[in-house]
Amino acid sequence: MTPEPEEPEAPAGPDAVLRALADPHRREILRLVQHAELPAGQIAAHFDLTQQAVSQHLTVLKRAGLLAERREGTRRLYSLRSESLQPLRTLLDEFWPDAFARLKQSVEQAHPRTEERGPT
Repeated sequence: MTPEPEEPEAPAGPDAVLRALADPHRREILRLVQHAELPAGQIAAHFDLTQQAVSQHLTVLKRAGLLAERREGTRRLYSLRSESLQPLRTLLDEFWPDAFARLKQSVEQAHPRTEERGPT
């Protein structure tokens, strides 16, 4: 029987997610657990940091709602909660339409369409 994951942190808003993602070590932790659960010790082995420092990074990511933690005996297994990135995606989506419109305008100005003519 597989133990149930601990109750995840409530989804955080985009500010908390951005603060958590601001640190390169935390971004690397998320990459490590993106596709598979990993125990804290295995995560720590990827860094030249103390176990305590890695533990603090894991805590920040959990509080931001970016990590799920599951206990299996004495081990704690961590995995990415990709749904917690949704508030950040929503925030960024506010800016994309304008960016895409500017990109489209720039490309169209640099490469005007020429009407294709059929064989005469």
